[in-house]
Amino acid sequence: MKNKIQSSFALLSAVAIFTAAFLTSAGFTVNEPQPELAIGAKAPLADAAMANVDGTMMTLESAAGPNGLLVVFSCNTCPFVVGNGSKSDGWEGRYNATNEAAQRMGVGMVLVNSNEAKRDNHDSMEAMQEHAKAEGYKMPYLMDKAHRVADAFGALKTPHVYLFNKDMELVYRGSLDDNVSDASAVQANYVMDAMTALKKGKACDVAETKAIGCSIKRIQ
Repeated sequence: MKNKIQSSFALLSAVAIFTAAFLTSAGFTVNEPQPELAIGAKAPLADAAMANVDGTMMTLESAAGPNGLLVVFSCNTCPFVVGNGSKSDGWEGRYNATNEAAQRMGVGMVLVNSNEAKRDNHDSMEAMQEHAKAEGYKMPYLMDKAHRVADAFGALKTPHVYLFNKDMELVYRGSLDDNVSDASAVQANYVMDAMTALKKGKACDVAETKAIGCSIKRIQ
């Protein structure tokens, strides 16, 4: 009896090891997200290639402007991104204006979709392409396979915003502004203020805010 139990345990252990190895070799991860990236930290996986909706491959390094890079973890369906009818504007409608301001300030901007658990429907590449076209995105929209980049950032929400300086050091993280429901009622425009400070070579008055949104849909 004891030998049978030991044999069963050994078999289960072998299966677990094989499954973990397979997921890793296939580009998936079984790791938990890292703690959220600290202010001053370098952008992790900045050289990792991600597919853009236009069919090209891009890295965070290549997307950066002379003064830095704005990374927004986003998706196609979260009401904090796309809005909720008359109840909330959502933040997505402000992406293009933010991108225009970023370009004026020498800052690149990318959207990153890390919802690996929804790749077979709402957050597939095809769905991303259709969504980007429908919304008229002016910035790259990248697929983060197996949420590797989101995990390295410690990103948890859609949207979740990270602003890096020219040395790819984090200077701001959190929300786009202080009012997801009504763009006309925004009183604190965190990202715009942070990019303005960045261009002037100054520290952000507000370097961290709480990211508010839907959870990134990770595989287990």
